Amino acid sequence: MRMQMPKATDDSPVLVKGLRKSFGKQTVLDGINFSVRAGETVAVLGRSGTGKSVLLKLLIGLEKPDSGSIRILGQEIAGLDMDALNEIRKKMGFLFQQSALYDSLSVEQNVEFPLRRHSKLAEGERKQRVRELLSNVGLEGDLKKMPSEISGGMQKRVALARALALGPEVVLFDEPTTGLDPITASEIGNLIVDLQKQHHITSVVVTHDMHAAKNFSDRMVLLNEGAIRAEGTFQDFQRSNDEFVKHYLREAA
Repeated sequence: MRMQMPKATDDSPVLVKGLRKSFGKQTVLDGINFSVRAGETVAVLGRSGTGKSVLLKLLIGLEKPDSGSIRILGQEIAGLDMDALNEIRKKMGFLFQQSALYDSLSVEQNVEFPLRRHSKLAEGERKQRVRELLSNVGLEGDLKKMPSEISGGMQKRVALARALALGPEVVLFDEPTTGLDPITASEIGNLIVDLQKQHHITSVVVTHDMHAAKNFSDRMVLLNEGAIRAEGTFQDFQRSNDEFVKHYLREAA
């Protein structure tokens, strides 16, 4: 069942049409159409193995589709060479499930890393930018700490600050609340909402956390057996008569 939502236009920052991806004989995504409007946060839900993380990898160009179109910020990315793809990636942020911080770098150095590689800021400007980013996620007092010295929730915050370092227009989140206690998970969800409001970022969030998705997303998309089974607001999902949707809500509660 597809719930009725306003249609995205061809200038949507994320626009997917007829996307197919298989691994051997296993079809993971079977011709899905998916879009995210400017400034919108969309949560992608589904059981394990339904293609959620594969979708993120396709959106950032880590995997190539078998067929279909992927347009990011108006650019078709499926056939780009690495140099052109990296130019698009500079306009995107990615928050990995396990934070993926560099163990040998301090909190400050982790956030500064993309600025060193991809910006022309002078050292003083980079340091100021890093302080601002860490202040935005509540870690302005932890610049010199190493990743091993901070909690999992704090590591997620550092990773989020790093994902925002280059001022991306689109941010992809892979399970941002996994492994966190309920209070910390709620804080991360609230942080996603606050950053979206402040910077008008377009976000795609893959998550198993229905409670978090309800709080931080404008719209939810439910994948099943390679297809989009339902999409809409949390309230739309609650009103659905689709048995799979009702079962998923019960199991995720």
